[in-house]
Amino acid sequence: MLELRSICKQLGAFALVDFDLRMDADEYLVLMGPSGVGKSVLLEIICGLLTPDHGEVLYDGQTITKTPPEARHFAVAYQDYALFPHLSVRDNIAYGLRARGRQAAKVSDGVAKVAEMLGVDQLLGRRPQTLSGGEQQRVALARALVTEPRLLLLDEPLSSLDGGSRLRLRGELKRIQRETGTPFLHVTHDANEALYLADRVAIMLDQRIVQLGPPSEVSSKPASAQIAALFETATPTDGH
Repeated sequence: MLELRSICKQLGAFALVDFDLRMDADEYLVLMGPSGVGKSVLLEIICGLLTPDHGEVLYDGQTITKTPPEARHFAVAYQDYALFPHLSVRDNIAYGLRARGRQAAKVSDGVAKVAEMLGVDQLLGRRPQTLSGGEQQRVALARALVTEPRLLLLDEPLSSLDGGSRLRLRGELKRIQRETGTPFLHVTHDANEALYLADRVAIMLDQRIVQLGPPSEVSSKPASAQIAALFETATPTDGH
């Protein structure tokens, strides 16, 4: 599946040094840590927006370190939704398919399928600015998933939502990942998201992975006091 080998990247005073990570097929992997440890930098390296100074990015055993983003067939969903305000929900979702030159019938079918999956099929004629935050994030996820990406990267996708919307969409993320079988790599600083969603949690501190394992194991047997502190405010979930 996805593998990062000895990744090094210098950005001003920030540096990743000999960073390794392996993600299994069909996995929901949560990369968790406080702000500033390099989580978003890693996502940009994985999707091809940044090129590492050293090291390799591999997918299914093939090196993609210098493969352009559009050729990786990954998708990214951001916390700020990044929807096109001048386009309808339907056209926002269809954007990636049309950019790939898909036929109109296939675009229509793809939009209808993913819109129903995410519960936005009644919103297709509306503009993003008329939607709630939760609805906008559902549309952003639909736009990412409609192209059937090999990997979905989620950069703090729930952090801009209110409490109720966050809980509802958290449950939807888990369901959608199971239904589609698409591997999800989810970046967050929220312990509750990690505990509920993850097959495995990778704890990132000081620009490196300091513990990796099932969420129940990482939370109950933290490798350090600093890791334990990340879970102090977490509440029990029915996720695991």
